[in-house]
Amino acid sequence: MRATTPPALIVYGATGYVGRLIAEEAVRTGLDVAVAGRDRTKVEALAERLGVPGRTFTLDEPAVVREELRGATAVLNVAGPFSRTAEQLMDAAVAEGVHYLDTTAEFATFAQAEERSAAAEAAGVMLLPGVGWDVVPSDAVAVHTAGRTTRPVALRVALKVTGGFSRGSVSSAAGIADLGGLVRADGQLVRTEGAVSVTFDLGTGPEQYDPAPMGDLITAWHSVGLRDIAVFMRSDAGIPVPGTELPEGPTPSERDSGRYWALAEVTDADGSVVRSVIETPTGYTYTQLSAVAAARRVLDGRHTSGFRTPSAAFGPDFATSIADSRITDL
Repeated sequence: MRATTPPALIVYGATGYVGRLIAEEAVRTGLDVAVAGRDRTKVEALAERLGVPGRTFTLDEPAVVREELRGATAVLNVAGPFSRTAEQLMDAAVAEGVHYLDTTAEFATFAQAEERSAAAEAAGVMLLPGVGWDVVPSDAVAVHTAGRTTRPVALRVALKVTGGFSRGSVSSAAGIADLGGLVRADGQLVRTEGAVSVTFDLGTGPEQYDPAPMGDLITAWHSVGLRDIAVFMRSDAGIPVPGTELPEGPTPSERDSGRYWALAEVTDADGSVVRSVIETPTGYTYTQLSAVAAARRVLDGRHTSGFRTPSAAFGPDFATSIADSRITDL
């Protein structure tokens, strides 16, 4: 057993590009945090630089993962691709009564959390994937836009990102193509044949967006209850091919200067359509701030058990509490 008092929050994957940003923000804002990961040299160097405890462990042995989480209040998983880390950390968190958060945008991770909702509820644990740019803003704008209609029945989400990507983001995005034309139709997740690009206008003129099966297919289903949902995405830099040589991530100036947008288009039962868009800082800056803000709320006791979406956990206004984010009705 560990002789030291467990930290309130463990950030796993803290030595990666986004992990370091989040760990730095957690320390800056005074959270009781430990940094963790699988590379001892990197973990120890980061822990020393930030003046916090460091923990080195892989996720290969469930008993070890459980021991490392034991006594903490929450674990924040920033180790992508989440297809390799989320399931192990979720299971250990549920077993040890530790709340689980992550910064995933991977559809499968939301599905894994959804599947474990009953077990988490029985254990008094909240499973809250997606506390970064996807899906905090898109979840909130979906709730907001649906609230502008009387009988909302269908939702389309359009995500617009600018600037470069981190290596971890590209690795996590590699599985999107494998999901094909996945949408939610009449409440069920189905694949559509021949998915094509769609035109959306987020307020600056029409642009083309490609189908992108993201976590919103699950989160919007829970947050808004709409039975027909489709998600699309556009990047001004294009989506890099996995394996392409990339810098570790956008520079500080790139993070500070860019903007991201998410549009929600909701169709009412009478056929009328309403649209709203949320504008935020770049995804990396937003995720740094929103992940720590979410963790702080959990440590302060704002949590309910089972699988939750960001809007369900903290209210739709959580998204616009981050930096200079704002929702505009189109």
